[in-house]
Amino acid sequence: MAIAKSEAGSNSMLSKTTPGLGGKHGLYSTNGVHELLECPVCTNLMYPPIHQCPNGHTLCSDCKIRVHNCCPTCRYELGDIRCLALEKVAESLELPCRYQSLGCHDIFPYYSKLKHEQHCRFRLYNCPYAGSECSVTGDIPTLVGHLKEDHKVDMHDGCTFNHRYVKANPNEVENATWMLTVFNCFGRQFCLHFEAFQLGMAPVYMAFLRFMGDDIEAKKFSYSLEVGANGRKLIWQGIPRSIRDSHGKVRDSQDGLIIQRNLALYFSGGDRQELKLRITGRIWKEE
Repeated sequence: MAIAKSEAGSNSMLSKTTPGLGGKHGLYSTNGVHELLECPVCTNLMYPPIHQCPNGHTLCSDCKIRVHNCCPTCRYELGDIRCLALEKVAESLELPCRYQSLGCHDIFPYYSKLKHEQHCRFRLYNCPYAGSECSVTGDIPTLVGHLKEDHKVDMHDGCTFNHRYVKANPNEVENATWMLTVFNCFGRQFCLHFEAFQLGMAPVYMAFLRFMGDDIEAKKFSYSLEVGANGRKLIWQGIPRSIRDSHGKVRDSQDGLIIQRNLALYFSGGDRQELKLRITGRIWKEE
């Protein structure tokens, strides 16, 4: 399981190399100063305003509220004293991205580091499972194992698929009905979502594909979805969305194959007693 390492160790005196994208690429110099910037309560790096008690103990603004304005080290009342010297020191400090162990080798000025990490392409991914509020994060191999072992998601190899969806009562869409299948294709993983939900006042069914990786990589692939019966056919072609985009964001953007319920029931045989949809599709790599 890949876990991002903590900030780099202290007492390092290493030279910087040539600049890279978004930050300086290479090594860094801290002299252990970054340890002074760690909040003693939450252990995160502190950003202005940095507070201190009359005895000089510091902590971050979030934890100042958390400890009810009482210094956790000496128990003195904190008041509203700012540690301006430490804030100034931080301006000259450069640190590596927290995702250095996962492949990001840039270093950043202290006050730019946090903003970069929020968008770093090496940051961990959220679990793409949509059926519950899953808080698991990790790299792609970790999440693939997690989906298989913890969520019991079906895993399939191949770039074509034939997905059958059956529902006894097609009128129940108030609670989202969803399915997730993971496909291993071109050595990468893709999540096929299928669910029922209300689009305005109308109940609809929707199928769409998400790519287990970043958006830049996702755009290297395309996919098609097809559903039909009785001489009718609906076809959707698109680009899989990265799992950086949440399941809800993709669904709400309607970026996928949408089937109105009346048409879905017609594709199912028209007796309106049971929903039986067969969705076929394929994934291919753009040249």
